[in-house]
This record gives sequence, structure tokens and C-alpha cells, in this order.
Amino acid sequence: MNNVFYNMLIISGPSGAGKSTLTQVLQENIANFYFSISTTTRSPREHELHGREYFFTTKEAFKEGIKNGEFLEHEEVHDNFYGTSIKPITQAIQEEKFILFDVDVRGHNSIKKHYPLAKSVFIVPKNLQVLEERLYSRGTDSKETIQKRLSNAKEELKYANAFDYLLINDNMTSSKQAILHVAKSLMFVNHETKMRTLLAQYAL
Repeated sequence: MNNVFYNMLIISGPSGAGKSTLTQVLQENIANFYFSISTTTRSPREHELHGREYFFTTKEAFKEGIKNGEFLEHEEVHDNFYGTSIKPITQAIQEEKFILFDVDVRGHNSIKKHYPLAKSVFIVPKNLQVLEERLYSRGTDSKETIQKRLSNAKEELKYANAFDYLLINDNMTSSKQAILHVAKSLMFVNHETKMRTLLAQYAL
């Protein structure tokens, strides 16, 4: 990947941190946008569609994909598999799209190894109490599942320092501005680097 330039942003954080809302902001404001849709073995929630929120598949098919090396990264979370297929990412890079990932902290580390130019943002609410309130207000998970998510959130927070940016989502308006600033800064720096590289080649 040394001679390939790409605009790639990885976001991560616990469920209920506001990642979906901030993803939508990027999609509405960044041209040539591509959101990496994960593949999962969990059942679709109400109003979720195959190919929009996730690619839904069986555990047997997912394990076969792992065996065949079809995933950039994959993890087992909440007793289900989640992963990112390599093929659409390669195509998005060729088409010079702005690529956004929404993955867990382990997925972040795997993507960074493959794509070192990628930048990453860890998104968290002000505190765990706010996170708990958001999870209950969604009304999509059982009490047992929410407690499991909170436990996982505590574990994920230990790895926040591995990210390039930490975004405390205490005010959504400010958070939207911050995520857009990160994305546009990434695009500007990569464009400048690409131009300098091309000019250096002409100089030879």
C-alpha cells in the first residue's frame, strides 16, 4: 500500500455513543463517500435491511469466508460474528472514495495494520451513566444485553489511547463539527501528500 493514497477514517466506541448519527453527518457532507458495511451473523433488528445496515449471513457461511481469507478483519461479539470484506474496500480505494469504517477496537487495530494512512476516532459519551440511559432509551435490547454492552464499554475504554482522536460526545452539535473537521483535515493532508509525490516524480 506504500504507493496508494486513500482517505480512510475509522470510528469506534461503545453502543449508544452516537456513532450512527455522526456517520450520517459525514455521509451528507463528504462527496464520493463510501461506508463500509459489515457482515454479521446476528439476526436483523426491526427496520434493518440486508445490504443497508449489515450484510446478514449464517455462522457457517461466515466461518467459510474466514477460511477463504475474505475478511479484512473479523471478531466475535455478543455471541455473533462481525467482519469487513476485503473486496469492496479495494474497489472503493480504486474509485478514490472517502471510506468510513465503524468497527470495534480490535477491528480498528486490524485495519490500521493494513492501511497505515487511515485515521481513527474513538467516540464516547460523557460517562457510563449517560451511556446506560441512551441504551435503555433505544428500547432495542434486553436488560441483560444492555448490562453486557456496558461491561464491554468499560473494557473498550482501556484502548482509547490507541486511536488518533478521542471525541467525547456530550453535545451533538459540537460533535458533528468535530467529526467533519477530522474528515476534511484527513482529505486535505492526503491531497497535499499526493501532489508532492507526483511533483517529485516529475522532478526526476
